[in-house]
Amino acid sequence: MGDRPEGRLADELVAITLRGGHEQWVLVHVEVQAQHDEALARRVLAYNYRIFEQFQRPVASLVVLADESPGWRPDSFHTHILGTEMGIRFATAKLLDFVGREKELGRSHNPFALVTQAHLRTQQTQHNPAERFAAKWQLTKLLLQHAWSKKRIIILFKVINWMMTLPEPLQLRYRRAVRQLERTSQMEWIDPYDQIRMNKAAEKAKKAEEKAGQRGFKLGREEGRAIGLAQGREEGREEGRQEGAAIVLERQLTHRFGPLPKTVKNKLAKASIEQLAAWSESILEAQSLRQVFK
Repeated sequence: MGDRPEGRLADELVAITLRGGHEQWVLVHVEVQAQHDEALARRVLAYNYRIFEQFQRPVASLVVLADESPGWRPDSFHTHILGTEMGIRFATAKLLDFVGREKELGRSHNPFALVTQAHLRTQQTQHNPAERFAAKWQLTKLLLQHAWSKKRIIILFKVINWMMTLPEPLQLRYRRAVRQLERTSQMEWIDPYDQIRMNKAAEKAKKAEEKAGQRGFKLGREEGRAIGLAQGREEGREEGRQEGAAIVLERQLTHRFGPLPKTVKNKLAKASIEQLAAWSESILEAQSLRQVFK
C-alpha cells in the first residue's frame, strides 16, 4: 500500500441491490488482509469514506482476515477530540475460525467454503510439500462433487492451483493427475498455455538430466574438466545473481507489505532471474502481495 492517499486501491468494490420494500443500490467494499497490520482499520475508514465521497452512496466494508494471528481481530477505528468523534465499525470474517470445521466446509455449496479450505490447508502445509499435494488433489476432486457450472469449476480450479503452490516435481505430478481427471469428467480445466508450459518444464528437466550425464562422462578427460570448471563458474555466477536478486526483492516486499509468509519466501528462493525481475517491476504499482504474484 503506497504512502500517498491517492495511491490506495481497495481489494474489491461491487454494487449490489437489496431485496425489500424498495430498491436500494449499495456499494460493498471487500478487503482481504493476509498479514497482521495495525494500520488496517484506519485504512478501511479511508477507503469507505473515499468511496462514499465519489459515488454518494452507502458503502458496506467487509474485511476477510486471512492472517495467522488468532487474537488479531480489528473491527473498528475511532478518534475523539474536543467533542468531535470520527470512525467506522465494519464486519469481519476470520478464516482461522474455520479450523476444525473441514467437514462442514466440505458439505457447503458456497464456493467460498472451498476457497477457505484451500487457504487453511495452504497455511497448515507450509513445511510439508507431500501433505500439500494430497490436500490440493483432494480439493480438486471435491470440485466435481458440486453441481456448479463449468465456468465456476474452472475458476475455482485456477484459484486452488494458484494458492497451493508445489515444488516443480509435485506440480508436474499434479498436472498429470488433473489431465486424467479431465478425461473422466470430460471437462477441460487446464489452459492450453499452461499445458505448453508444463510440457516445456518437463522437456527442460529431461534435457538437464541428459546434460548432467554428458558432463559427468567428460569429467574423466582433461578437456572435459576444463569445460566443467568453466561451466561451474558460470553456473555459480548465475546462482549468485539469482540469490542476490531474491534477497533484494524479499527486502523490498517486507518493507512494503510487512513480514512475508514462508510460502512467499519459498517462492522467491525457487524463482528464476527473469521471474524475479518481473515481480520487481510489479511491486512498483501493486497494492498487495497478491497483486505482485498474480
